[in-house]
Amino acid sequence: MISKEDVSHIAKLARLELTEDEKELFSQQLSSVLSYIEQLKEVDTTGIEYHYHVEGLENVMDEDEVTPADEDTRAALLDAMPDRAGDFLKVKGVFN
Repeated sequence: MISKEDVSHIAKLARLELTEDEKELFSQQLSSVLSYIEQLKEVDTTGIEYHYHVEGLENVMDEDEVTPADEDTRAALLDAMPDRAGDFLKVKGVFN
């Protein structure tokens, strides 16, 4: 069972504010989903061929296009950043 504390932690990582009722509801719903996944693990798939993709699929890459944002949108995006250095988003270091 997914605990309310686990839901709170996930919500914090996703920057979501949840009420106690929502935490309880999501705890039950996520637990139900994980329980269903456990049931699927018990399905006998011996003799079933794997199908990785449909024939004829190919990757399609679009060119990157820079489109400037208006000042109001830019200011709103900068204000929404949790931590920043000037106009750059500040994140935790990945390397030592």
